[in-house]
Amino acid sequence: MPPLPAKPAASAAVAAFLSKVNSLPVKPAGGAPGRLLFIMDATASRQPSWDVACHLMGEMFAVTRDIGGLAIQLAYFRGHMEFAATPFLTDSAELTRRMAGVRCLGGQTQILRALTHALDETKRARVHACVLVGDALEEALDPACHAAGQLGLHGTPVFAFHEGAEPKSAEGFRQLAKVSGGAFAPFDAASADALRDLLRAVAVFAAGGRAKLAALPGPTARRMVAQLPGPAR
Repeated sequence: MPPLPAKPAASAAVAAFLSKVNSLPVKPAGGAPGRLLFIMDATASRQPSWDVACHLMGEMFAVTRDIGGLAIQLAYFRGHMEFAATPFLTDSAELTRRMAGVRCLGGQTQILRALTHALDETKRARVHACVLVGDALEEALDPACHAAGQLGLHGTPVFAFHEGAEPKSAEGFRQLAKVSGGAFAPFDAASADALRDLLRAVAVFAAGGRAKLAALPGPTARRMVAQLPGPAR
């Protein structure tokens, strides 16, 4: 078996991810706020990243306020087969309050369950993007990829952010993103800036599509080029 390619530097990985997101089709202007489903692994190892993401929630709402707005649903798994999801919320303070009340607990990953939930949601009303943040994939990959592929067929790309250096899980996250028409990026929990750039990019895409994402300020956004064909709209 050939060795896996070396993990790119964090800044290069973020730039590559943003380039891929920038190539996705544009969400029509006007109408209801963009809907983003934010799936987080809340098992025991995840507390530091959970706390960082909690602090970044307000920024995700703020950056989309003038381009149609955003409704975010938080879904998470932890402990012994515990899975929960909030309603779709447009109030950053309420979402942050709910996140702050969650403590991470040891347990197995439930990524298939989370993606199946996302599929049910987008069948009811279009979800414009699904974010998956975690550091492990402890389940069979094929069923999870099937669910991710179904999300892609419904126009819901999965943006998979993998924390850490475990290669098997990273490759699983990469495949989930690819089959859905989304994108993958690694990140380091020590770099809140990298996660901030990734989450802001997906928030802008969900709220306003590629055109608004291209206008996102900052050196990372300016490096965007079209690389990845998007799912059918």
